[in-house]
Amino acid sequence: MEPPAAAARLGRVLDPVIPRLGHLLAAHPEALSLGQGMVSWGPPAGVRTALTEACLQPGACDRYGPMAGDPEVLEGLRALLRGRHGLDLDGSGVLATAGSNMAFNAIAQVICDPGDEVILPKPYYFNHVMAVQLAGGQPRAIDAGLILDPERLAAAITPRTRAIVTISPGNPSGAVQPAARLEAINRLCAAHGLFHIHDEAYAAFCHGATPHWSPGSLAGSGRHTVTLGSFSKSHGLAGWRLGYLAAPEQLLPALAKVQDTILICPSRPLQRAALAAAQVPQAWVAQQVQTLEPKRRHLRELIGRADTPWQLLCDCDGAFYGLIGLRDPSARLAGEDPDWLMTTLVQSFGVGVVSGASFGIASSSFRVSYGILTMREFTEAMERLMGGLRVLSDHVTRD
Repeated sequence: MEPPAAAARLGRVLDPVIPRLGHLLAAHPEALSLGQGMVSWGPPAGVRTALTEACLQPGACDRYGPMAGDPEVLEGLRALLRGRHGLDLDGSGVLATAGSNMAFNAIAQVICDPGDEVILPKPYYFNHVMAVQLAGGQPRAIDAGLILDPERLAAAITPRTRAIVTISPGNPSGAVQPAARLEAINRLCAAHGLFHIHDEAYAAFCHGATPHWSPGSLAGSGRHTVTLGSFSKSHGLAGWRLGYLAAPEQLLPALAKVQDTILICPSRPLQRAALAAAQVPQAWVAQQVQTLEPKRRHLRELIGRADTPWQLLCDCDGAFYGLIGLRDPSARLAGEDPDWLMTTLVQSFGVGVVSGASFGIASSSFRVSYGILTMREFTEAMERLMGGLRVLSDHVTRD
């Protein structure tokens, strides 16, 4: 008899791309990775101190705590959301979570009945698709432009639609959505009785003229808006898994079922670290973000040259990503599988990128991250990338 297998429904869930890229890189240890989205800095000393003190104080964090998080930690998160982001928390509750990925997964679980739809503008974030699928929902990938067109999103609404997801600054595009567009989408959701799920894990990473803006700051928006946040990027805490969400009060009983089942309660020592991170002056974060500017400038200059058929699809004014695709919209890579470009760049040219197909866009496109490499490493990685793209230009065809 064959050994038992995983549930068949898991076969319908998108495969995660980062582990695939990780296996490729492990087989080619000489390669430099422009793949996973992390920053080079770690947390400020006060965050480490808070964690150490929590662990060393007898009995302080050894027992289960409240499902949503310790009261003083939640109050610190509320102060952060109200003060720095201007959120209207009337009609909302706040939960501490194990990163914003877990927060999105929890929301998907509580809003999706089998077959319900969640609108995800392309390019989407692959873990959002996976979370909706795991919850039994149907992700609807919609081309609404890199700067979102609310009318295109409105046209995609059906009787099964439960939510519209936005990310600003964007992953993988780096696009920063103007306040007017996000406000229009938020009001569209309110008018149709939908949730507006807004992921702002990259809120601190706005490099251009468009500032970050939270749709949850609109008066009355707390009743239908879910705001997801994280300390992973801004505070260099990716491995610590510190995140949070603000969600409408009517979802809190259902969220309690999910959170209690998965976590019981957020890690209590790490909650102390989260509280310390929430109190770090914004100037400290801004100083770290500024160190990315030379790499962002270098990326724009190199990709802006006309010696390959590829270009930046967006001006990467936010986050620390560049989304790169073919200049000619009628062009494509000839007869290759969705991960061929990603695989070939690692195996033949020693540089890792993330396949555009993982974000629901053309397999001839890809995402690079300039967050974690040193300037010297990044310069070398970009030289390898540009050399590879020039060679691979022969594989580009036109319809």
